[in-house]
Amino acid sequence: MIIRTARLSDAEAMSRILTDIIAVTQRQRPHDQDFVRDTYINNPHGILCSVAEDESGEVLGFQSLIRAVEDNKYGVTAGWGIIGTHVSPNAARRGVGKALFAATRLAAENADLQNIDATIGADNANGLAYYDAIGFQSYRTGDNTICKRFSIFSS
Repeated sequence: MIIRTARLSDAEAMSRILTDIIAVTQRQRPHDQDFVRDTYINNPHGILCSVAEDESGEVLGFQSLIRAVEDNKYGVTAGWGIIGTHVSPNAARRGVGKALFAATRLAAENADLQNIDATIGADNANGLAYYDAIGFQSYRTGDNTICKRFSIFSS
């Protein structure tokens, strides 16, 4: 598996992953290529957006890290990181998320972030388990969400 920085040319594959996740979870959310480019690849507050590829070049998943700004939609403290992880259902349980987080954690350290927030749907058992497994801890709840924090320098 190769972890690399996402490119604009990855938007189609990343959009397809979001579509596949929606098909499994039935959660409705934006997922078209323009959304992927604007939200993940070219986010003005982006620190890193990585993709995981298999040996054939197929994108298995992606992870984004942005810097929280004042009044962000998640209510995350300005200056923290905000993470989003999306792995193809066809690549689940293959270490994709863990490999992506290794790159994201390094980027967070290099960006001098102290904490990273993951806001997860309360009904997303797989997402909650993933963030628990990589060291995130619950610190608050929202409307049908559980917010988990990873403290960079105390982990």
